[in-house]
Amino acid sequence: MPVSVSTLRMDLLKVPVPPSTPDSLDPMHARRRGLPDDLLREASRRLGIMSLLAAALWATGVIIDRVLIAPLPGAPSRWTQFEIPDVIGGIMILVSIGLFAHTRRTQRNPAVVLNVGLGYMVLNAVALGTMNHWTDAVHPLQMTPQISWIGSVVLMFAAIVPNTPWKTLTASLFAVSMNPVAMLVVLARGSWQFGSATSALVMHYPDYILVSVAVVISHVLTRLGEQVGRARELGSYQLGDLLGRGGMGEVYQATHRMLARPAAIKLIRPEKVRDAKGEGAQLAVRRFRREAEAAANLRSPHTVQLYDFGVTEDETFYFVMELLDGLDLETLVRRHGPLPPGRVIHIIRQVCDSLEEAHLSGLVHRDIKPANIHVGRVGLRHDYVKVLDFGLVKAVGGASSEDTLATETGMTPGTPAYMAPEMSLGEVVDPRADIYALGCVAYFLLTGKLVFEADTLVQMVAKHMQVEPPPPSTRAEQHIPPGLDQVVLACLAKRPADRLGSAAELATWLAAVETEPWGEEQAREWWAERRAA
Repeated sequence: MPVSVSTLRMDLLKVPVPPSTPDSLDPMHARRRGLPDDLLREASRRLGIMSLLAAALWATGVIIDRVLIAPLPGAPSRWTQFEIPDVIGGIMILVSIGLFAHTRRTQRNPAVVLNVGLGYMVLNAVALGTMNHWTDAVHPLQMTPQISWIGSVVLMFAAIVPNTPWKTLTASLFAVSMNPVAMLVVLARGSWQFGSATSALVMHYPDYILVSVAVVISHVLTRLGEQVGRARELGSYQLGDLLGRGGMGEVYQATHRMLARPAAIKLIRPEKVRDAKGEGAQLAVRRFRREAEAAANLRSPHTVQLYDFGVTEDETFYFVMELLDGLDLETLVRRHGPLPPGRVIHIIRQVCDSLEEAHLSGLVHRDIKPANIHVGRVGLRHDYVKVLDFGLVKAVGGASSEDTLATETGMTPGTPAYMAPEMSLGEVVDPRADIYALGCVAYFLLTGKLVFEADTLVQMVAKHMQVEPPPPSTRAEQHIPPGLDQVVLACLAKRPADRLGSAAELATWLAAVETEPWGEEQAREWWAERRAA
C-alpha cells in the first residue's frame, strides 16, 4: 500500500515562520486552496477519457435510435434521412473528440481544462434535453418525477472530474435545467400540452436533488485536495510531482519554500520496517536515525547530498535529498544497452570515490546496485556520478543485537543479484562486500546481463556463493580489454580476502586498464545527442 501523504505531519522539518512571512510561504496559514497540480492533471486526463467514451456513446445512441425507430416495411428508408437528433448526435461526437484532443496537449493548464469540462457537461445536458423532448409530440412522456440522463451525468462529473463546489453548483443547475427548458420549448411550439412550467419542474425535481449530492461530492474532494496540499508541505519543503515508486516507498519532487531550492523527498513505507505485529518499530526508528546521521556526514561530491531527514508520527521515514538531473544506471543500460569499457571505468572510479570516503568513515553501503547509482549532469560536468540510498549503511564490525532483530523484522538489506556471499550467510560485513557489489555493477554495465541468472532468489543466492562467474568478455557483444576482465573478476572473488581490499585500490586498478578513453568531451557529446533525440 502506498504511503498516504495526507497522514504526514512533520516535526523535524518544521521551522518557525516570522509574522512578516507572506501567506504564500506560511505552511500553517489556513488559506483556501484547490487540488494540487498533479491531481489536477490526473483529473484532466480522466476528463479526456470521459469525453472519448461519450463520443462512443453518442455514436452508439444515434445508431440504436435509427434501429429502434426504423419504419415499417415499404416506408422510406430511415438510414437515408437526417433529423435534428442525428445532427445533435453528430455535433456532440465531434465536440467530444475535440475535447479529448485538447486534454492530451501537455501545455494546457489543467485547471482551465477542468473549467472547459464543466462547459462540456452543460453542452451535453443541452443536447440530451433537446433529444429527450424533441419527439414528445409523437411520443409524449408520462408526467411523473424521474431521474434523467442529465442527472446521472452531473453526478459522474462531480465524482470523476472534480471542481470547486460553487462552480459545480452553478454548472449543475444549468445542466439539470435543460430538461425543463426543452419541455417549455415544446410547450411553446404547441406540440405537447402538458400543463405549465411548474409541471416541467416537478417532473425533473429528482435531478435538482442530485445537484445537491454533486455539490457535497465536490466539497469532499476539494477538502481532501486541501488536506493533501497541506500534508505535502513538509515544513520548509513543498511536495510536488511523484517522481517514482519502488519497493520501499515513493520519491517526490519538492521545493524549499524560502530558498526555492529544488529537492527530492523519499518516503519509506512504515510496513517495510516492522513486522505484522508492529514489533521492531522503535528499533527501526533508532537505526534510521543513526544511519541517516552517519550518511549526512559524508562529503564526497559523488555521494548524493542529504539535506534533512526525519520520522513522522505514523513512523514513515523520509529523506530530503538533492534533486538530480539524469538517470540511474539500471535505466541507462535498459534504454541504451551496455556501455563501452572506457565509460564503465569512468563511472566506476567515481563510485569508488564515494565508497572510499564511506569506508574510511567506518560505513558500508550494503546495497550497491545500478538503480542506486545515478549518472547525469551536475553544473558543467556530464556523466557525473552520485551514489544513492545510504539509508542502509552499517558500521563496520560484527552483527549487533539490533542488526539481528532488524533482520527478523524484515529489514534484511541488499539486493540478491548484487549481494556478496558473506552477506547472504549473515557473516561479518566490511567494505569488501561493497567491492563485490561494485564488481556485479561493472559486469552489468559491460554486458547488459547479471553475473548470474536464476529463476528464484534462493538459486540466485546459491550461485553467488558457489558458482565461479564467467569473464564479462565471454558474455559481452563488445570487446572488453583483458585487464578489465581481470579487475571485475578480482572484485567477484567468493572469499573477501581474495578481493581487492578497498575502493581506492579498485580505482587504481581501473586507471591502469588500457582502453578507449572516455572523459568530459565524450560524455557531453553523448548527452547532447540523447537530449536532442
